[in-house]
Formats: sequence, structure tokens, C-alpha cells
Amino acid sequence: MLAAVIGHAAAQNQCVCPTNKMTVCDERDPSGRCQCRVLGSNQAVNCSTLTSKCLLLKARMSASHSGRSLVRPSEHAIVDNDGLYDPDCDQQGRFKARQCNQTSVCWCVNSVGVRRTDKGDLSLKCDEVVRTYHILIDLRHRPDAPAFNHSDLDAELRQLFQQRYLLQPKFVSAVHYEHPTIQIELRQNSSQKVAGEVDIGDAAYYFERDVKGESLFLGPRDLNLRVGGQPLVLEQMLIYYLDEKPPQFSMKRLTSGLIAVVVVVVVAVVAGVAVLVITNRRKSGKYRKVEIKELGEIRQKPSL
Repeated sequence: MLAAVIGHAAAQNQCVCPTNKMTVCDERDPSGRCQCRVLGSNQAVNCSTLTSKCLLLKARMSASHSGRSLVRPSEHAIVDNDGLYDPDCDQQGRFKARQCNQTSVCWCVNSVGVRRTDKGDLSLKCDEVVRTYHILIDLRHRPDAPAFNHSDLDAELRQLFQQRYLLQPKFVSAVHYEHPTIQIELRQNSSQKVAGEVDIGDAAYYFERDVKGESLFLGPRDLNLRVGGQPLVLEQMLIYYLDEKPPQFSMKRLTSGLIAVVVVVVVAVVAGVAVLVITNRRKSGKYRKVEIKELGEIRQKPSL
């Protein structure tokens, strides 16, 4: 259905949005540019750059109804495990701080729309949209492929984010590689991002859809990467998001296995402390008995 809508629009006036196929374009502005609106929200978008992730998620919901050492994610990094949902976007197309579903269950999200608190009801307060300033993209290429030269791989991926996703080179902070695992670090804090620049969250989302074979670009623009003349086929992606403030999850979010480990550790610590206290008491009791005995012997000795 989506392809039919786009095809009809293109046939009528040849007006399309190359950076977002989930749009309907009906006319041109005085400068000759297409005026396109995103499905689901009917919000106007700039087709010379990437569309925000919030509007893209809303459009997807609408369409569905219709060489360096690897790094560890920070202990505060969170993964988007909640799947696709119909988000609430502001006038700029960004995620609002509080998101709710149709059953009045609400939660707070970061700037890339990933839940960062436990779920609550409509009384839940989300004071601000906490910015995601560091994104770690962890993925791998086919294990049977030969190892790539790290410098060539680094250059290819940096060029990809700059040319395809229009992300400023300074925001690709590092590319790590240890056959067959590849990690790409994107960093962009609040003070670094200038109005009009592509957000690292949007770039990461476009990249994710490309790797999964669900490109958001219009036309035959499938991801086709080559490093040193050899094809680079990416798979098994996982993305970690690190916010400017730590997430606020309670113990409920811990898995039963992790809770069991925590309980075992706590019990072991308590048992160790108890043994230490009992041992010290026994020792101090012995010392008091010896002292009393010696004092008695001294008193029993005849004076000279």
C-alpha cells in the first residue's frame, strides 16, 4: 500500500522525498522543492536531511495498521527492548519526555525514544527529555569472511555515516574491530549539536534499518559496503544508549537470575560477618577468663 501511494504521487507530479519513503508529497513550494508530509502524523519534513526517529516510528505504526580493542557498554547504558510503539512527538518531531500506550501505561524516554524509567500510570511525571549523548553500535560481519584491515574498515564506516546519513565526521568518535565484531561509537552532547545538524540518534536509526534490510531511503538505495574491494555484510546488531543522566529503573527491572545472585551474595556477606562476630566474642571470652585466673593466682600468693 505504501509503495502504491508513493508511486501514485511520483506519477502525478514527480515529487518525492529521497530521504524518507514513508511520506506523501503533493506539491512544490515557490523554490521548486517538494512539500512532503510523513504518514501517521501528517507533519511536514525536510527531505534534504534525515527525518527524526520519532516521526519515523509513528509512520511505521501507521503503515503497519495500514582493529581496536572492543569496549564494554557503560553500566548505565540501556538497550531498546520495548519494540515498536506509537510515540508522541513534539512540533519539531522529537520525542516528548513522557510516552503512554492505549491502556494508559506511561513511561519516560530519552532523546532517542528509549524507555529509561519503570512504567507507571497517567500520574507519572517526566520533567525533561534526557539527552542520549553516546551511542555504541555493536554488530558483526559474517564469521566466514576474512578479517578486514582496520584502517580501511574505519574509513569506510566513517564515510558511510558522513555521506549516507549526513552526520558530521566529528560525531563518529571511534570504530573498533576484532574479527568478526565491529563497534561504532557516536558521541554528541547538548552543547555540540547545532540546529539543523543530524542527530546521532536519527543516524543510528537509519543505519539500523539499513542493516536489517528495511531501508528508509526511497528507491534502490540498499546498503552496499565494500572494504578493500571485499563485500562487507553486517548482521546481529545491538545498540546501547548512554544518557547524560543515569536511567531510573527499580529492582523490578532486574531479571530473576540476577536477583538470585544478589541474594546469594548478600547472604554470604551476612554469614561471614556473623562468623566473624561470634569468633571475636569467643576470643574475648577466653581473654577475660585468663585475666581473671591470673588475678586470682596473684591474690593467693603469700606476701613476703
